[in-house]
Amino acid sequence: MADTPLTSRGVATRQRIVEVATREFAEHGLAGARVERIVAAARTNKAQLYGYFGSKEALFDTIFHGSLERIVNVVPIDAADLAGWAVRLYDEYLRRPDLIRLATWVRLERRPAGHLVEPADRLDSAKLAAITEAQSAGLVRAGDPFDLMAMVIAMSMAWSPVSNVYAATGQEPPEAHESRRALLRECVRRVVTPG
Repeated sequence: MADTPLTSRGVATRQRIVEVATREFAEHGLAGARVERIVAAARTNKAQLYGYFGSKEALFDTIFHGSLERIVNVVPIDAADLAGWAVRLYDEYLRRPDLIRLATWVRLERRPAGHLVEPADRLDSAKLAAITEAQSAGLVRAGDPFDLMAMVIAMSMAWSPVSNVYAATGQEPPEAHESRRALLRECVRRVVTPG
């Protein structure tokens, strides 16, 4: 089916499957998600789902890689302002908690150690190059660019939907978010600033 152009109706069906499956996988993970629930909610059938994606695992992978690309595109890194990047990540987790939950399911169910995605598929190269460039310009402390990126991302997730301490939501008072943003910005700034 991948080589056959989709009709507008086919595109709409495929998009419904992706939207429903995103919610299903975010809530239940790969093992707990049910194709029957996905096709029922997407108003389609298993044959179409498998025709578009091949398998439940391939559907999960499609959705997960799409979520990574979304975060990269919606929240592009600014290595000269890693503190601001961390705050923008925090805000994206509030807007789309399902995306961070998908990454957590990948960590729990598929890749318990090492990189979250295969090195060849990683979207980190542009981020690492930006951090390296900022280090060369004296804007970011010395150290392994990957470790610095990992630290900033981890700090941005302090109140994410998968936090071990407290999961923030968009329904909380704006002043709670502003306070967290200020703390996050200051902490990241202190961690990444040279000297």
